[in-house]
Amino acid sequence: MLSKKDIVVFDFDGTLSAHDSNIEFAKYCFRHSARPWLFLPLMAVAGVMRLIYPAGILWRQKMRRFITPKMVHDFAPDFIDAHLRERFGWAAERVATEHANGRIVILISASPDYLVPKLVSDMKFDAVLCSQMDENAPWKYKFLCWGKNKVVAMDNWARKNKIVPRVVRAYSDSKSDMPIMEIATEHVWIDRKTGLRKQA
Repeated sequence: MLSKKDIVVFDFDGTLSAHDSNIEFAKYCFRHSARPWLFLPLMAVAGVMRLIYPAGILWRQKMRRFITPKMVHDFAPDFIDAHLRERFGWAAERVATEHANGRIVILISASPDYLVPKLVSDMKFDAVLCSQMDENAPWKYKFLCWGKNKVVAMDNWARKNKIVPRVVRAYSDSKSDMPIMEIATEHVWIDRKTGLRKQA
């Protein structure tokens, strides 16, 4: 039997944490390996593709084509330790408050599964939904959790847990999250530079 539940949804990059973890991990790889530099021409092509079709997956994969399983294994742990310092100070308390008010609290992020779950592992989300990457080719998406796919990810999770989600509040810094924001009763827009709530 399905049951209706109040849900609060958080985005991660720019909402709970300063700077985009995807971009920052790429920068980390550039600082610690020569391999990414060899892919700069491909990244330039991907940049043009992005201008033509911003919602596409192909350009995103070309941008990340340099990432190998060994890079994820070797670099991700230290990167995660460093990037945890980018989290906005209010984030953990806000999540805890939403929990204390009896709501299910979930994170839905476009960041990859080899980064974001560990970046929020201490925050006790009821679910962490993010982009699913191919373990053997971590530049390749199995599921891109971005835009309307965030709603798809939430609906799939809710169905598995026999929940009819009632999104009472959603936190985001980006208009790309409009599909999830539109189904929320309250929209909380965060300034990605300051971590403060934007004024309506």
